[in-house]
Amino acid sequence: MNKLLTLLALGACLSFGAAQAQDKAAAPMAAPAAGGSCATQAIDKNGKALAGAAKNSFMKKCEKDTKAAATPACATKAIDKNGKALAGAAKSSFMKKCEAGAKA
Repeated sequence: MNKLLTLLALGACLSFGAAQAQDKAAAPMAAPAAGGSCATQAIDKNGKALAGAAKNSFMKKCEKDTKAAATPACATKAIDKNGKALAGAAKSSFMKKCEAGAKA
């Protein structure tokens, strides 16, 4: 009877340890999605850094998404001192500067 209780206790400890290991493995995947640069987010499902074509593809998509997310915010700020929307070269210059600032 004593051995049975010992085995049950050991089994419970091992199952809790496995559950904690799964939680720790899931945590690194959630963190990069929250923010950070594209380079820090370039990891595979096992937590290893991407390399080669997979990394190039990921970086291209990530930078495109980052730029797309920054564009609406910059577009709403593209107004002159009189409150009118910028146009032409002034708007292009402002958008380029604003998007570069959003990446940093």
